[in-house]
Formats: sequence, C-alpha cells, structure tokens
Amino acid sequence: MNTKPFVSLSTLNFNELILMNIVAEGFGAIAVVLNFIGYRQTNVDKYLLISAFALSALSVHFFMLDAMAAGIGTLLASVRNFIAIKHRSNAILFFFVAVNLGFLAYEWFVLEHSWIIFIAYASSLIFTVGSLVIRNTHTIRKVFLVAETLGLLYAISVGSIFGTVFNVSNLISILSKLRKP
Repeated sequence: MNTKPFVSLSTLNFNELILMNIVAEGFGAIAVVLNFIGYRQTNVDKYLLISAFALSALSVHFFMLDAMAAGIGTLLASVRNFIAIKHRSNAILFFFVAVNLGFLAYEWFVLEHSWIIFIAYASSLIFTVGSLVIRNTHTIRKVFLVAETLGLLYAISVGSIFGTVFNVSNLISILSKLRKP
C-alpha cells in the first residue's frame, strides 16, 4: 500500500512542521467548539448549519494533517449540511453517496491508501444518509453515535488530537442529549 501523504510535507523544515501542526490543531479546536454548540440544538436545521461550519474547520484540520479521507469526508459533509438545510431529495442523497464512494475508490485503487480509509468513509456515509433522510433530532443522534464512534477510531489512527477530542466531545454531547427526557 502507498502510505505517501496526499500533500508532501517532506519539503518543510522542523519549525514549519510544528507551526503547521499548531494551525491544524487550531482548526480542530474551532471545530470542537462549533460542534459542541451544534449538538445542543433542538432544531435539525440549526444543527446542520452550525455543524456545516464545524465540519469546514475540521476538513482543513484533517487536510493539514494529510488525513485525506477525513478531509474529503468532512468537506463533503459540510457542503451536504448546507444543502440539506433547504433541499432534501433522493437525487441529493444519491449524489453525495456516489461522490463519497467515488473518492473512496480513488483513494483505494489509485492512491493505494491503507484500509483505514474505509472507517472514515463508513462514518461519512452514515452521516450523509442521516443528515439527508432523518428529520427527528432524537433519531439522528442515535444514528450519529455509530458515525461518531467510527470517526473517533479514524481520528485516533491518524494521530489527530483535536479530531479525537472532536469525536469524544460529540459522543458526550449526543449521549447527554439522549439521556434527557
């Protein structure tokens, strides 16, 4: 398997790498705060809007860490959430599922990335279907427990500090909201 990063970091010196990691984790921190707020919303559309901004920040975070699968998945999720606020249809659902599967195939067959990308894309697909199909906040939280757990496994596997914090925070937020009557 090809383990080369999507963007070569080999041309950066040590100080540039440190700075890039700090900036990447900063984007991760922004994502954590925004999604913490998002998961506390009682309206699905408000959640989708706040989450879209959180996912944009998280996408930058993952791309800066060379975690391409998560970067693509969270970027698609951000765009999907913006669209899902006003538009939901089978065509949009099939489009986002197809794009996710297309990027998965590209990473697996062309770039020859390791099997761990399947975890990231499984999480992305669960979020895609949930965001576009489910309108009940309680039900969406239950479905997102699985996706967040997969995201946590991927974040840990790529060494993403704030990706890990992001998923742990989201899991805690979901569980605390599910426990409330």
